[in-house]
Amino acid sequence: MYILRILAVLLVVAVGVGFLAYALTGERRYLQLSFRLLKYGLVFALILFALLFLERVALIPL
Repeated sequence: MYILRILAVLLVVAVGVGFLAYALTGERRYLQLSFRLLKYGLVFALILFALLFLERVALIPL
């Protein structure tokens, strides 16, 4: 779980640096990279949360 937290922090830093690089240089490739990282990070987080939810549901006895 600690590795996922570290990866989440690195993702936020990478997206922030991409937006900052776009603001400083005006090159759209940095903005596109930031949005791509953000999109894949959100998809990964949703899959992870879905798996955690399914784990909780599977452990509840009927």
